[in-house]
Amino acid sequence: MDMFRRVGLVSLLVLSTVLFAEAQPANVMPRYKNFLNQHVYGDMAESWCTSEIRSRKITDGNSNNCKDVNTFIRATKEQVKAVCGKATGDYTSGQPFSVVTCKLHSGERQPKCEYKKGEKSNRYIRIACDQGWPVHYDEGYIVVG
Repeated sequence: MDMFRRVGLVSLLVLSTVLFAEAQPANVMPRYKNFLNQHVYGDMAESWCTSEIRSRKITDGNSNNCKDVNTFIRATKEQVKAVCGKATGDYTSGQPFSVVTCKLHSGERQPKCEYKKGEKSNRYIRIACDQGWPVHYDEGYIVVG
C-alpha cells in the first residue's frame, strides 16, 4: 500500500508541474481573453459577422464605437497559441490560417453596428505574444498563403 501512495504522490507532483508550467501569468490573462474573444472562432461563417460581433460585444477600443474591421481566425486557441511558442514579441505564423474579415456596413455605436458579409481567405497571421500567450492580432498585416 505504501508503494501505491508514493506512485500517486509522484503522479500528482508531475501533473502539478505540467499545469503550473502552462499557467497564465495574471497580468497576461485579461489581454489573452480579450484576444480570444475578438479574434478566435474556429467555426466562424462569413454570414455571422454582425451577430458574432454583437454577441461578443466587440467595439473599437474602450469605447462603444463600432469597429471598422474585425478579423476572426478560424482555428482553435491551441493552434493560435502555438504561433507564439513560449516567447514574447511579434510573430508571424509558419503556415496560413483561414480567416473571416468583417467590415462595417453601417452604424456608429453598438448595438447598431451592421457588418457586411465577411470575406474568407487564407493568410499568414501576425500576432503579438506575451510570455507565450497571444495578446494582439495585427489585422493590417496581410500576406496571402
